[in-house]
Amino acid sequence: MHWGVHVPDTPRIHHVQGRLVRVPMTRPLGTSAAVVTHAFLLLVDLQIDGGSVGHGYIFCYGEAPGRAAAEWLRRLAPELQGQSAAPKNLAEWLAPRMRLVGHRGVASMVTAALDIAAWDAHSHACGVSLAQMLGASPAPIRAYNSNGLGLVDAKIAAIEAEVLLEGGFGGVKMRLGRPTLEQDLEAVRAVRRILPSQCHLMADFNQALSPAEASRRCCALDDEGLAWIEEPVRHDDYATYALLRTKIRTPLQIGENFQGPSAMAQALALRCCDYVMVDVERIGGVTGWIDASGLAAAHDVELSSHLMPEVSAQLLAASPTRHWLEYVDWATPILKRPLEIRDGYSVPHEGHGTGVEWNEDAVRAFLVE
Repeated sequence: MHWGVHVPDTPRIHHVQGRLVRVPMTRPLGTSAAVVTHAFLLLVDLQIDGGSVGHGYIFCYGEAPGRAAAEWLRRLAPELQGQSAAPKNLAEWLAPRMRLVGHRGVASMVTAALDIAAWDAHSHACGVSLAQMLGASPAPIRAYNSNGLGLVDAKIAAIEAEVLLEGGFGGVKMRLGRPTLEQDLEAVRAVRRILPSQCHLMADFNQALSPAEASRRCCALDDEGLAWIEEPVRHDDYATYALLRTKIRTPLQIGENFQGPSAMAQALALRCCDYVMVDVERIGGVTGWIDASGLAAAHDVELSSHLMPEVSAQLLAASPTRHWLEYVDWATPILKRPLEIRDGYSVPHEGHGTGVEWNEDAVRAFLVE
């Protein structure tokens, strides 16, 4: 049946390029899992019919996974030419090619990076920002500074916390999980003393503790003025989180390790957290974030971002229960226009796409061959 309605052809992918860069961090990040001194970032450029190019990047956590992701993308690139650039169609094309290895780790990195770049390309083609593409307006997002404050001595942590307030940040995040509870308490108190009373202090254990030790330490931290306690135990131990939530008054934050929206749905159904934090790579790119944002709204749970603040600022602007933007400057050296923070809020990007464009001279300087 012919309805007399012309449906335009979906743009096709013309070219895909992936590059791995090794960017030195301003401040090394020491967590209970590892000490990170350089950010390995996979940069993706995706050109669609008409010439619009989308850019996206993801944090790869190390050189080996970064190299694997870059190589996988290099091998996929010839097959991607001519495929539909619509993110949903792209995800359906990628799914069977990832099935045997599973949709985690390197597969998740590649899928998310392509999804982000595809959304960015479409936003450029439509002449709007990503937030507008998702039906929202670019908006300032409250940000906390997550650069540094690793597992350092309490005195050093206090000095570093004061530096992290530059730029008007209304919050900072420190890492916990030192050998003893007493050391963690000393560090928290030293940082809390140096911060203005209205400044929020977040704390992240990075999954360092056993359930019993998590109960002991989280209860001890209850009166230390923390905005939230993040991932004290294994990220998917939802039963322990649900139990912890009945024992402590400090809000529990989880979610940076949600591998897709289904994991988030399970956690929210079990009521095991007060807040959720979404990583745009692990949740499945922009497409996965859209589903996650809807889940958070349906459960009336506040949603924050994890890493990659440039695209996350656009996504939070379109998220009904937006809470905090986690700010890190790891990509700043390779960007033409780094994300600006003013008076503790991200400054909205009102141009096309996410605002991510490469400083090619810097990319060449940090390129991993």
